[in-house]
Amino acid sequence: MLEEYGRHVSEGCLMKRVKLPFAPDLHVEFVDRDRAIQQVLEWAGKGTRFPIAVFGPEGCGKTAWLRQAAELLREGGYEVVYVDPLHREYLTCTDVKAVVEKFVRAAAEVIGTAEVKLATLAIDAVKDLLKLGKRKVAVLVDEVFQAIGLEKAGVYVKSLLNLIEYPPESYERIVAVVATSEGVSRREIGRHRWADLMPIWNMSKKGFEELYEKLPSPKPYPEEVWRWVGGNPWMLSQLYQAGWDAGIVLSKLARRKRLTAFTQSLVPEERRWLMQAVEDPDTLFTRERLPLLDKLVELNLVVDSIEGREGWYWVDEPPPEKSLELGVGRYIAWQTPLHREAVRRVLEEAM
Repeated sequence: MLEEYGRHVSEGCLMKRVKLPFAPDLHVEFVDRDRAIQQVLEWAGKGTRFPIAVFGPEGCGKTAWLRQAAELLREGGYEVVYVDPLHREYLTCTDVKAVVEKFVRAAAEVIGTAEVKLATLAIDAVKDLLKLGKRKVAVLVDEVFQAIGLEKAGVYVKSLLNLIEYPPESYERIVAVVATSEGVSRREIGRHRWADLMPIWNMSKKGFEELYEKLPSPKPYPEEVWRWVGGNPWMLSQLYQAGWDAGIVLSKLARRKRLTAFTQSLVPEERRWLMQAVEDPDTLFTRERLPLLDKLVELNLVVDSIEGREGWYWVDEPPPEKSLELGVGRYIAWQTPLHREAVRRVLEEAM
């Protein structure tokens, strides 16, 4: 999974830079997220008092960051377990063969069983490593709530907290991070004091340009593509694979989200509110429009948790204070400009 490396210097930290799949015909090195890497270094230096629950737009780069974090923690002397149950992927940076073999067997299970087993094994593996006397252990879990069910999000995070507070053996440090694009799971986790909730946003413009430079030509001007994807690397990948045809990407997005059926389910007043939100997402931030906002969050079309821009609140850099060009409001933001445009087109067709 992380066989190929480059070198990356981040504020004095020399680290191996993982190479990640961008498209079926292209792998690219990890770029940007310098501040997020520094945050991982800080966690590595003292451990995490609570699990860190990271949430952000679909395709914003959470997986790439977690895989780079796994390498960074391994270099820092940690036994590392990285699991993506939804895609049945895992990485074990440990010399304990018994732990590795358990992951191999779990991943080989049938679909529907493997995902749950991998999610559970991420926690059990940490227990096993602590029992064997490992003093520094990291567990990084990606998109677990889609695999086990959103109703179990709180229980899963509590299990991670129990590793920190009630370990089977004493330890020096534990780093526990769980990441999700499911906006609804944030509410479930936020009901309890079991995790530190931290949002992550799409790549900065500078980081986006670094990634864009790695893509082969011919390609459009970067400013044009930035206005479509707003720094979301997965959407950039979709445009690249569609031969830079935004219309194809928009059609696929509308069908995947079932936007026609969604807009038809709305009463005329809600469709009017939705069209206003296309121009300014903050218009959803009123009492009577909150039910519509909740539906958009459930569909992973908007993010409703960006009311603060303080550095300590965010993994990496926060979004701009407000950018209607990108669909970013002060309190609410479209996940990408393409998400907003897909909704706009479906609404216009329905009128």
